[in-house]
Amino acid sequence: MRTQDMDGYTHSSPFDEGFVQAGEIHKVYYAQHGKPDGKPVIFLHGGPGGGTSLRDTRYFDPSIYRVVLIDQRGAGKSTPLADVRENTTQLLIEDIETLRQKLQITQWDIVFGGSWGSTLSLAYAEAQPEVCKAVVLRGIFLGVEWEFDWTLRGTGPAILFPDAWEKFVGHLGDAYDGKDPVKAYEKLLFSDDEKTRVDAAREWNRWELGISNLVTPGDVWEKLGPEHDGWNLQHARIECHYFMNGCFLRGDKLLLREENVGKLRKLEVYIVQGRYDIVCPPKAAWALHKALPDSKLYFTQAGHSANEPATQAKLVEICDELAKR
Repeated sequence: MRTQDMDGYTHSSPFDEGFVQAGEIHKVYYAQHGKPDGKPVIFLHGGPGGGTSLRDTRYFDPSIYRVVLIDQRGAGKSTPLADVRENTTQLLIEDIETLRQKLQITQWDIVFGGSWGSTLSLAYAEAQPEVCKAVVLRGIFLGVEWEFDWTLRGTGPAILFPDAWEKFVGHLGDAYDGKDPVKAYEKLLFSDDEKTRVDAAREWNRWELGISNLVTPGDVWEKLGPEHDGWNLQHARIECHYFMNGCFLRGDKLLLREENVGKLRKLEVYIVQGRYDIVCPPKAAWALHKALPDSKLYFTQAGHSANEPATQAKLVEICDELAKR
């Protein structure tokens, strides 16, 4: 049922949870919520490296949907934490398929993802279109170079948040060449010294958290506290690893390459995009919508975060509409 503060739907503890073996290194955690024989949904978290929580079920009516959460390799409850070995987009797609088959799900009613989760949702649906009915996306990220330039090389949010940008690159000292802080952060995030790794992870995440909301909530900085060192490391290290490798979506794997995006044209695709999202700016959502002219694109008066009221409300509305079919 709905909570009284209109914060989406309330789900109870998972009716099933466990791990799937992913290659030789990783064990990937999953949890199932809602109706065991309901319409199956796969929720793909952001980051990369963000992990899932019970709150990620809030978009889905528990009397109708069977909601599957998966912590991608190295994230959340998956083990080993923050590990980037054997960690690529293509392997994450394999993990989703392994889990789908384990759970004996023939077809996903919804593949749902925001930010990096939108990237992975698109990549998965392009790889396995026959097992997807609808794709619901928020805060589109395509993994192409202009997006990295915009967010992490000083051409976008750095202009709007010059104080936060100076702190972000200032942590690097002389290691920053004035061009690409990601390379310099990679050395710190994968240092042999634990304090060096954690301090760098905290500053990496401070930058992203600070630009993710139209109005920054007061409690957002709590995630930088020492009790969240594990999350800070997994989020920063895995993001850095993926960004250094172009999210493993270069060349013939580009999401909007015609032979790839064309596979989505038989699916229902819904796009919810914050008009003032400066982490994943609307240009990417517009490019996706133009490549999929039958998709439905909704701009909300919001920034990047899924927690912003207008974006959350629209996502719930879409999933409620799909629940009736």
